[in-house]
Amino acid sequence: MAACLLCSAGIVGSTLPVCAASSSVLFEQQTWKEIQADIAAGTTTIIIPVGGTEQSGPYIAVGKHNTRALYLAQQIAQKSGHTLVAPVVAYVPEGSTSPRTSHMRFPGTITVSPDVFEKLLISAGESFQVQGFKLIVFLGDHGGYQKYLQKAAETLTRKWQGTGAKAVYAAGYYTVVAHQYSDWLKQKGYGKDVGMHADISDTSLMLAVDPSMVREQALRASGVPSTAEGIYGGDPRRASAALGQAGLAMQVNAAVQAIEQARGR
Repeated sequence: MAACLLCSAGIVGSTLPVCAASSSVLFEQQTWKEIQADIAAGTTTIIIPVGGTEQSGPYIAVGKHNTRALYLAQQIAQKSGHTLVAPVVAYVPEGSTSPRTSHMRFPGTITVSPDVFEKLLISAGESFQVQGFKLIVFLGDHGGYQKYLQKAAETLTRKWQGTGAKAVYAAGYYTVVAHQYSDWLKQKGYGKDVGMHADISDTSLMLAVDPSMVREQALRASGVPSTAEGIYGGDPRRASAALGQAGLAMQVNAAVQAIEQARGR
């Protein structure tokens, strides 16, 4: 088994078993012969992690969603078993370029049109299905494109009817952050710190996965956050890796449950 990529990169801080997120589940780290052997041996589930490249306020690096999606997809694959992880989709709808809207109003954001994005998802799913994968799981770390993941999964499942293959949109992976995790933070006394973007939950999740992606010294010294800085509601200044660990576990569990349900367990 290859060395754990996350450990070698120094990505620590989660109570989830980091070393379990081994490169052995990464599709792009295998040869075609190894992938063929995996499928023949029953590894017929593949996760397509969808991230996004966007501004997340002054204190979180713009690759936040890509880093988190890859990290968590590996955890989910390990826990689910017989599952590989596809390369992260990092180019997603983030607003218009003319006029500049949504996150595209800030430097550091990359956008594609919803039509292009949806076609990319469908093409990726078809690529895996013709190789022998039976369950293609769309896992989205950003809120702006969730409906396109669902639509792509539904389109592919209809197309594959009678083949034994299907696509699944693991909605709970994303929605658990805004509901279960948000409620947990509020119960812990962080209610006023919870917002919509780059808040305490967003920052804590990032600290738990890769603290190097957070400009923590500047964050601790900052004043009250504002929308003009790209922080939409809430306050990230009390964020911590310990708080983020709880949210990561909720996301992993929600996605594993979705996979098990799709498998009929």
